[in-house]
Amino acid sequence: MGATATVGSDDFAFELDVHRRELTGYCYRMLGAGSEAEDAVQETFLRAWRGRDRFAHRSTLKTWLYKIATNVCLDMPQRPQRRARPMDLVSPSTSETAVLHELPEYRWVQPVADAKVLPAAGDPAELAAQRDTVRLAFVAALQTLAPRQRAVLILREVLHLSAAEVADLLDSSVASVNSALQRARASINDNPVVADEDRLDPDDRELLARYVDTFERYDIDSLVTLLREDAVSAMPPHDLWIQGTAEIHRWMLGPGIDCQGGRLVAARANGCPAFASYRVDPDGGWSAWSLQVLELKDGRIVTIHNYLNTEILAEFGLPPRLDA
Repeated sequence: MGATATVGSDDFAFELDVHRRELTGYCYRMLGAGSEAEDAVQETFLRAWRGRDRFAHRSTLKTWLYKIATNVCLDMPQRPQRRARPMDLVSPSTSETAVLHELPEYRWVQPVADAKVLPAAGDPAELAAQRDTVRLAFVAALQTLAPRQRAVLILREVLHLSAAEVADLLDSSVASVNSALQRARASINDNPVVADEDRLDPDDRELLARYVDTFERYDIDSLVTLLREDAVSAMPPHDLWIQGTAEIHRWMLGPGIDCQGGRLVAARANGCPAFASYRVDPDGGWSAWSLQVLELKDGRIVTIHNYLNTEILAEFGLPPRLDA
């Protein structure tokens, strides 16, 4: 994208759309939900279109759009509680003590499809860094920051804008931006972030193939050998999570037994491998049940995020059912 845009031309809508993916990624990190991020980008484009005659090329179109998107995100209603993961809110449960307590959708950091927020190609190191900044743990940590601190951290550390550029975007001073960045860094450093490998190597692909095979055969004895001993399984919108291979084994052969006979369809979410999970439909075929987002570390699965919300699958372009 060049330094200027032909404002008012027939190409303006196209020039806006060039920035859709990176703006969606920015808004997702700000808001913690893919659907809200897409709404924010649409509002950003609407404001940009309405104000295109006022765009005087004092900055690039990209910078101008980030300024609008930042204001859109800051203008969106703030929930009384931040978006989080189950493990950020409560202690782990066991199969015997588990209570399925459902919380509203807005309490949870929601997954997002890689294709909507991450570039398809580029420098491998930069791509790996971008994946790290949409991991669920990192996005949840971002939600602990005050909105303007969050914006400063993302704009400076993730998008690599200068302090002067961020100050202009936020109608602030360089000193204020640097101060906010320092506070944000300190806060984020207090949040341990679980990250998977930078990229899938052949062993990881074999691991995922074995995971699909053992899950679809419902061979739980073999499946848990693919997990790290302290692996976690979480189940939003329930504030429930369990930890350890023994407990996951008990759960899947106990409360989770309805997944037996299910099917998995591969996807990518938050820089991680993911699967749409389908349960056996008594009327034939399989019906959508959840989106599983897997985090890997050292050749083992360390976290399985089970999003029990079939509407999420539509955001990934996944079908609501599979035919027999």
